[in-house]
Amino acid sequence: MKTILMALSFCAATTCAYAQIPAVTSEGEEVLLYNDGTWKYAQDHSRKTSEPAINPTPFSKSSDATFQVKSKKLPVGVWLNAKKWSFEKSGADEASEYTFELRNEDARAIMITEKYEMPLTTLRDLAIKNAKEAAPDIQVVQEEYRTVNGITVLCMQMNGTIEGIKFTYLGYYFSNESGAVQFLSYTSQNLFASYREEMERLLNGFVLTK
Repeated sequence: MKTILMALSFCAATTCAYAQIPAVTSEGEEVLLYNDGTWKYAQDHSRKTSEPAINPTPFSKSSDATFQVKSKKLPVGVWLNAKKWSFEKSGADEASEYTFELRNEDARAIMITEKYEMPLTTLRDLAIKNAKEAAPDIQVVQEEYRTVNGITVLCMQMNGTIEGIKFTYLGYYFSNESGAVQFLSYTSQNLFASYREEMERLLNGFVLTK
C-alpha cells in the first residue's frame, strides 16, 4: 500500500507543480499564464455558480496535538500528535513542502505552499483542473467553508481513480496576502471511512504563525 500512496502523493503534488501564474485581464477575467506563452481561463465557465455552504461549527486543533510543524515559506503551520503522525520535509525538487504519514497505517498528507496570493475560488479551480490531469474522473463530493483555529478555509473532498486505484482526498485550501496553501490528506476510498477522523484531526491543526 505504501507504493500506492506514494503514487497518490505524486498526483496531489501536481495540483501546484505546473508553472501557472494567475493574472487578470482588462475585462476582469481571471486567467492562468503558462511558460510556453499560452493561457486559459482560471475558472471553468461551465461549473456551478453557487458558493459552497458555510459550516457554522468552529474547528480547532486537538488537545493531543502538541507538536508544531512550521512552514519555511509562509507564516503557517500545523499542530499534530507526533505519536500518531510522522512528517518529513520534502526535497527541493518536490512541489509539496512537507509530507505526513499516519504511523503504521495507510493514510498520508501533504502541505503545498506557494507565495502567490489568489482567491480561494481560483485555488479551488486550479486544484480540480490539475487533479483531472492525473485522474480524469475526479469528482468533488463535498465542499464547504470552515473556520479552523480562527481562519477561513475551503474544505473539499475529491474522489478519483488513478491506474485503477480509487482514492479520496480531503483537504483544506487557504490563501491570504502571504500566499496560498493546499493541505491535503488522502487514502484509498475503501479505507477513507476508517481514517477520516484521524485525517480531520491532522487538518484541524492548521494555523497561522508569526
